[in-house]
Amino acid sequence: MKMTTFAKNMKMKKLIYVFVAFLLISCGRKDDPTAGLKIFKYNEAAGLLTLDPIYAKDQPHIWACNQLFNSLVAFDDEMNIVPSVAKSWDVSEDGKTYTFILRDDVFFHADSCFGGKGRRVVAGDVEYSFNRLVDRKLSSPGVWIFSSVKQDDDGYAFKAVNDSVFQIELMDCFPAFLGILSMTYVSVVPREAVEYYGDDFGRHPVGTGPFKFQYWKEGVRLVFRKNPDYFEVMNGKRLPYIDAVSIGFLIDKQVAFMEFVQGKTDFMSGIDARYKDELLTRDGRLRSKYKDDFYLIREPYLNTEYLSFYVDTQEERSDKERSVALRKAVNYSIDREKMLRYLRNGIGTPGNGGIIPVGLPGYDSLGTAGYRYDQQKAFEIIEKYNLSGMEIKLYTTKEYMDLAKFVQSAVTDVGLVCKVEEMMPAAMREKRAKCSLPFFRSSWVADYPDAENYLSLFTTGNFAPDGPNYTHYSNEEFDRLYDAAVATTDTRRRAEIYHEMDSLMMTESPVVILFYDEVLRFVNKKVSNFNGNPINLLNLKTLEIN
Repeated sequence: MKMTTFAKNMKMKKLIYVFVAFLLISCGRKDDPTAGLKIFKYNEAAGLLTLDPIYAKDQPHIWACNQLFNSLVAFDDEMNIVPSVAKSWDVSEDGKTYTFILRDDVFFHADSCFGGKGRRVVAGDVEYSFNRLVDRKLSSPGVWIFSSVKQDDDGYAFKAVNDSVFQIELMDCFPAFLGILSMTYVSVVPREAVEYYGDDFGRHPVGTGPFKFQYWKEGVRLVFRKNPDYFEVMNGKRLPYIDAVSIGFLIDKQVAFMEFVQGKTDFMSGIDARYKDELLTRDGRLRSKYKDDFYLIREPYLNTEYLSFYVDTQEERSDKERSVALRKAVNYSIDREKMLRYLRNGIGTPGNGGIIPVGLPGYDSLGTAGYRYDQQKAFEIIEKYNLSGMEIKLYTTKEYMDLAKFVQSAVTDVGLVCKVEEMMPAAMREKRAKCSLPFFRSSWVADYPDAENYLSLFTTGNFAPDGPNYTHYSNEEFDRLYDAAVATTDTRRRAEIYHEMDSLMMTESPVVILFYDEVLRFVNKKVSNFNGNPINLLNLKTLEIN
C-alpha cells in the first residue's frame, strides 16, 4: 500500500524530531566524540566551491586549501621565503634555473586512494602537480604564474631529476619567481588521488598539509582534522597543536558577527561598515567593553587603494605639463589622515608615498615619492596653470562612495569641479579595460609579495586591454629601470631600483594614492599564537587553544 504525501511528511517530521533529540542528548553525554577536542571555528560567508588548489583564486579558497596542502616554499609572518616541501634550493648565476632539494619526510594524507595509508612525496609529484596546473583542459585561473617558464613542443621546463631533486628553467631572469612558488595554485597533489576521485577531487582533497579533509556538507559545515603525520616540528613538538578546524557558512554577516561576539566562533577577519563603530574607537582601537572576550590584531596588508587617471588622451599630448599639474593639484588637495580617521576608524596607513604598500621592500616610508596634504600648494598650482573651475568626473562603485564623496569635497575646496558617478562593478571593470574612464577608483592586492607586482602596472608593455596598465602611463626611463630590476638577483639593489621607479612614476601623478590597507583580525581570547601577515594568509598550524 502506497503512503500518502501527508503520511510521508509526518514520517519525515518524526525522523527529524528524533535526529534533533539525539543531537541534543549526545551533546551532553560524556562520550561526546568532540568533548575535550581543541577545535578552531570560523565563518566563511562567501562559501566555497572546491578544495582543489589549482582553482584557489580568492581568499576563502586560499584559506581553506592552505590547511590541506603545501607548496615547495612558503612565506613566514615577516614575509621571508622559507622551506616547505623543499628543504633547500639553488638559483643559477644567470637567474634562470631553479633547483630544489625535497624533504624526505613529507607524506600525503592517509587515504583510500593509497589503500588507507599515506605515501611519501617525491619530485615526480611536483612535476605532475605543475603540469596539471597548466593543463588547458582544466582551465585553472593560475596558469599565468608560469608565464616566465621556458616552453617548447614537449611542454613546460619542469623536470624531476630524481625522487629528491626538482628543476625549473625560466626564459629570462625573474627574481620574483621564487615567491610565486609559495602560492596555493602550485600546491603538491598526488596523481593517485586525482585519478581515484576524478571530478570529485575538489570535494575530497588529499594533500600534505597540517590538516586533512574530514567532512563537508555544502552551505552548512566543513571540517578538517589534525594530520598526525605532518612533517613540521616546532619547539620539539609536531605541528599542528589543535585537533580540528570547523568552517561554517553563514551568509548573513550580522548573524555571523553575533555568533563571534557570543563566542560561537573564534575568529573574524575584517570589519563590516555596519558595526565598525560598535567595535572600534575613532582611532582604530578595540572598545573596552570587548577586551575581556577577544583581542584585535592589526597588520599591514599588501593592498594599495588609489584613484587612477587615464593619461593617454589628446589633452595630455597637446599640453602634458598642464595635465600633470591638474593631477598634482588633486593629490595635494586630499587630507588622507582625516579621511582614514573619519571614514575608516583609523584603519590603514595614509597614502603619502608611491604605489608600493607598507610591508614590501621599496616602500617609501618617508613619503618622498608621493604627496602629503597641502591645500596651499594645490591653490598655487591651480592658479599658475589656470585650472580653476576645471571639471573632472570620478567613477566608483557603491561600496566606495563615501571615499569618493570625501575626494569630491576636497577637490571642490581648492577650486576644481568634481562630479561622482556610481557604477555597477561589472560595468566599471569592462569600461576600465576598454580605457573609457578618465578618472576612476582602483586598488591592487598583491598576487605575490614583490614590488614588481605593483610597478608592472605602469609599464608600457602592460597597456590595457592586454595588460593591467589601465592608466596608459608610459615612460621610457621607467621601462628601462623595470628591465634592470627584473634582471638583478641582488635583493637590496632591486629594492633601490623599485624605489627609484616609484618616485619617477609619481612625479607625473597618473594615480592618487589614498591609503595602504591593513588586516584586522578579531580573535577569541582562548586562542593564542595566532599571527597576522601582510598577505592575510590564514595559518593555523601553530595556533593554540587554551
